[in-house]
Amino acid sequence: MSSVKKIAIGSDHAGFEYKMALVGFLNELGYEVQDFGTNSPDSVDYPDFAHPVASAVENKEADAGVLICGSANGVAITANKHQNIRAAICWLEEIAALARQHNDANVVCLPARFIDLDLAKKIVSSFMTTEFEGGRHANRVNKIACSC
Repeated sequence: MSSVKKIAIGSDHAGFEYKMALVGFLNELGYEVQDFGTNSPDSVDYPDFAHPVASAVENKEADAGVLICGSANGVAITANKHQNIRAAICWLEEIAALARQHNDANVVCLPARFIDLDLAKKIVSSFMTTEFEGGRHANRVNKIACSC
């Protein structure tokens, strides 16, 4: 297991079912999971859940984050508004591994309407157990923050 131990998770209504399943899955793997909602499949606004997850990672209250919505675009865009958050939309295990290895991503965003639950679990597992390679990638990651 990587250095990731505490995970912040959140979703909108489209990702609610996956979020609930992933909380149990991550707990079984030994992670401490903080669930930021939503708590039902009723329609909600994804920023209300993406911002608290991103804040928990940004403030080092969590080592990584998981966000789920229909396409993953809304939660990724929202999370990436936070300084030092690198939220990656992942739809394959390999994409999740590369997001960690090359981009030091710290929030994985899942498109619930485009992947099945089994694949979502594999993506999250890959994301949480893959380390950042550093080296030439560190220089690139250091250039991401906007100092405008």
